[in-house]
Amino acid sequence: MSQASLENSERAKDENLLAELGYKQEFKRDFNRFELFGLGFSIVGVLPSLATVLVYSIPYGGPVVMVWGWFVCSFFLAFIGMAMAELGSAAPTSGGVYYWTFKYSSERYRHFLCWIIGYINTITYISAFTAVEWGCAVQIMAAVSIGTDLAYIPTVYHIYGLFVALALLHASLCSLATKVIARLQVSFIIVNIAICFAVIIGLPTSVPPELKNDAAYAFKHFENLSSWPSGFAFVLGFLAPLWVVGGFDSTVHISEEARNANVAIPWAIMSSVVLSCNLGWALNIVMAFTMGKDLPNILSNPIGQPFATLTSSSRQIFAFSRDGALPFAKYLYYMSPSQGIPSRCVWFSVGIGILLGLIPLAGAAASGAIFVLGVIGQYVCNATVISARWLGPTKFEYGPFNLGFMSLPVSVVAVLFMVLMTVILCFPAEPEVTADTMNYAALVMGAVVLLASLYYFCPVVGGRHWFEGPAVTVDLKERGKDTTPQERSSITKEEAST
Repeated sequence: MSQASLENSERAKDENLLAELGYKQEFKRDFNRFELFGLGFSIVGVLPSLATVLVYSIPYGGPVVMVWGWFVCSFFLAFIGMAMAELGSAAPTSGGVYYWTFKYSSERYRHFLCWIIGYINTITYISAFTAVEWGCAVQIMAAVSIGTDLAYIPTVYHIYGLFVALALLHASLCSLATKVIARLQVSFIIVNIAICFAVIIGLPTSVPPELKNDAAYAFKHFENLSSWPSGFAFVLGFLAPLWVVGGFDSTVHISEEARNANVAIPWAIMSSVVLSCNLGWALNIVMAFTMGKDLPNILSNPIGQPFATLTSSSRQIFAFSRDGALPFAKYLYYMSPSQGIPSRCVWFSVGIGILLGLIPLAGAAASGAIFVLGVIGQYVCNATVISARWLGPTKFEYGPFNLGFMSLPVSVVAVLFMVLMTVILCFPAEPEVTADTMNYAALVMGAVVLLASLYYFCPVVGGRHWFEGPAVTVDLKERGKDTTPQERSSITKEEAST
């Protein structure tokens, strides 16, 4: 079979599987397996992401948290990745967690749960995009400060201005055709891996001797700069690996643009998780050996730093708008005929992200909120859908990626860890809560849930009066048109056609 025939066969299989899930093919399937992995790995962005959140691991234990906290977290992150990979293999659709929530939850609660998870997942991806752009702006400004020998120290308003410029630039890039975005992933993979190895190899040979530490310090020194007990501080330091190696369903949101999706999705999830965890651990070890011993001075340095989420966000918004749940859904549910991408959703994500970017103007604690929000939001969503898969009445039909008898134990470990970390990450930076130490992530997440619930239960116009869950967009035979929302998820290939 020729390459063209093989690709056509894969596209036909993907379109049939998507039709079984209730959707017609609207995206162009231009991502292959390697490019899909590249997207997930680029979203992680190990080195820049790690540099951004070191300020959230160093104060809670120093080298021990950086090295062993990362190691412990990597173990549990692999469990989350496996559980999400099974779901992505079974039902690869851009809706991701909110589609799965409806599909597997009980009939009594599925509409409301699907609605809430959709809103949480939407704000989570927008906040993740905001955090990545903000971290990038901070690091660029830090480089400028170093380049001027600290003659220039940027203000938070300077950083915000650069943040807005970066957001607009990346929105323009994400408005390119799907094929262009897919082909860019190869270069992104090369650059991300190359800069990681450049630091791993170059840092030990370039730092002055007085900043080099021995193995005892790098692997055993624990220094708690917070007021929390040491054990609790160690767990709070998990934010760094949890933030860096996150977005487990990011590639799922691109599944309707991927070839051989039910195989490519789990492969991309597991490859990006495993590679990112290992590279991140190696980077932390190298930094622990070369950071010196004055941790308070590292955190208080004048530049404020010790050292491809928009695409997924726009696809999540497109999928949620396709089902009519977001305000202005009819406007947002739009596919650019020339580029084959949801261009309005891209710019909507950027607009909301720019508004979220105002949060760091309130101070360092508020800035941390956008990073914590990205973690607790995805964990609430992931824990909900993995639980629904096992506790709901719908039989789970495995895809090509199957953990077999280990499926349930892996899911239990993943859910328990995510629930634990969601609770812990809602705690403030210090036991004595002030405006500067308040954890604003819990406040923002609570506001999202409250407003989404009010919108759902609002008399006459609320979602409960018209929202039926994931819509069916394929052309169905007469019997399919008359099915209830609960029956739609079980429409077979013979009853749906593209």
